[in-house]
Amino acid sequence: MSGKVLVTGGAGYIGSHTTLLLLEAGFEVIVVDNLSNSSLESLRRVEKLSGKSVTFYKLDIRETDKLLNVFSEHKIHSVVHFAGLKAVGESSQIPLEYYEQNIYGTLSLLKAMQKYDCRRIVFSSSATVYGDPASVPITEDFPISATNPYGRTKLYIEEILRDLAISDSKWNIILLRYFNPIGAHKSGKIGEDPQGIPNNLLPFVSQVAVGKREKLSVFGDDYPTVDGTGVRDYIHVVDLSDAHVKAVQKIDNLTGVTTLNLGTGNGYSVLQIVEAFQKGSGKQVPYQVVERRPGDIAECWADASLAKKVLGWQACFGIEDMVTDAWRWQERNPNGYDD
Repeated sequence: MSGKVLVTGGAGYIGSHTTLLLLEAGFEVIVVDNLSNSSLESLRRVEKLSGKSVTFYKLDIRETDKLLNVFSEHKIHSVVHFAGLKAVGESSQIPLEYYEQNIYGTLSLLKAMQKYDCRRIVFSSSATVYGDPASVPITEDFPISATNPYGRTKLYIEEILRDLAISDSKWNIILLRYFNPIGAHKSGKIGEDPQGIPNNLLPFVSQVAVGKREKLSVFGDDYPTVDGTGVRDYIHVVDLSDAHVKAVQKIDNLTGVTTLNLGTGNGYSVLQIVEAFQKGSGKQVPYQVVERRPGDIAECWADASLAKKVLGWQACFGIEDMVTDAWRWQERNPNGYDD
């Protein structure tokens, strides 16, 4: 199938990779992004890689009138919703900004969709909605809670979408709960380009390796894990993006709300990631152990078997691919898209 897909936050890290794969799958893609934590250069490179054009609107999804104009100009089949703030630590410092952007922004988007009878949405949720899970691996029926404001915004948006589906059976909603996306497109042309100090592990590791930062801060080495550092389920961003494409392809057949975990089902500690990166890049990554971050949990990895059953999707790339592709992007673009 093909049709017009609106991607909110489509110039960002996961958004740009998903936009590329949607174009390659034959969809027409419209991107809206306020460029607060992304670059238009990512979409220029997506167009070069795909040989296809992207319709782009620079706007904040909270600007409802501008958003309504996008829906009035295009007959949009479905929406992939990435737009929002996403740093766990920062969310504890500026919680109101997170609630404003993530929750109000989503309400603005849903109202525009409703007005123009577009009732198919794939929502970028997160494994943070599982809070501090009692056990691993995590399945979709685990209790949900949150340990930080970022996680709570994802939790509340999921509830809003569930309420919406109950109120109107015409909605088709897919909630994709990702674990930890890392890596970059194999071309080295698009990747993760955080503004300021990276909030996620691998961009920080990459920036230390390329000489932009002196050393990595490891938040705690006293967790009950294999080496005392936090264990997470890292997933290649291209695998993650592929799941979004499959979700859009299947969404017409999935009424109500479908909730799916996206991960590899394997957990790696911070120090195991550092070791794999050093091996893949040939670069040393000096690190220093510092205090735990509030809200961080010991270990978290997915049971993603339901995504395989529902979407026919499973992660293909291993940790070696993830770190090698991340390093290729960083080495070729030491200053991100500013290069």
